[in-house]
Amino acid sequence: MTGPEFHYEPAHDLGLPPVERARSLRREAGLVETFGHWIWGRFVRVYFAGWHRLAVKGRSRVPAAPPFVLVANHSSHLDALALSTLVRAKWCDRIFPIAAGDTFFETPARAIFAALMLNALPMWRRSAGRHALAALRERLVGEPCAYILFPEGTRSRTGEMGPFRPGLGMLVAGTPVPVVPCLLEGAWRAFPPGAAFPRPRKLRLFVGEPMTFEGEADERAGWERISEKVESAVRALGKE
Repeated sequence: MTGPEFHYEPAHDLGLPPVERARSLRREAGLVETFGHWIWGRFVRVYFAGWHRLAVKGRSRVPAAPPFVLVANHSSHLDALALSTLVRAKWCDRIFPIAAGDTFFETPARAIFAALMLNALPMWRRSAGRHALAALRERLVGEPCAYILFPEGTRSRTGEMGPFRPGLGMLVAGTPVPVVPCLLEGAWRAFPPGAAFPRPRKLRLFVGEPMTFEGEADERAGWERISEKVESAVRALGKE
């Protein structure tokens, strides 16, 4: 009688130099990273509760486990941190903010910090294409994991939400992965682009009902419909 066959699969980022590993879309957490993510997550929760008096409406709508995508308006560097407080601490290694590579990963020091503490994955805005999005889509469905994504593509300079780009649709079209629309209010007043330090302003985070797009075509028209539907859902949260 024999037991189940054991299959060993090495980490996808095995052997990469530290900076290249930090910038890899296939990066996997080791012991040091897990400890960093956990400590950082605890700090972020305390910070938002005390400095910004973060109030959340609809927290129970966030799926209990990956895969899922949290989508929100984008007006501040506080946004991804605020949304990360919605995810249970035990999933700290499986939640990945999708961050601008030219901001968070351009220098070695920033890249290592973004990977070690934020657990962010880079999206290079000047060269982002189907290849990068396909790699993110494969990881989202295959691991599974969860993403924090801002479909506007950049922070608002006025505090007003801009149109969503179709990249979100490229990630989830034809998959059962839930997309959770969120709206964060107060982040632009607390920490607008160009500010040196966050002000102690109150933040409110609204969480909508998860949406799935398994029946949507994985093509340009389908991607655009998905982005339009999710943008409408995010905007509607501000009217609740």
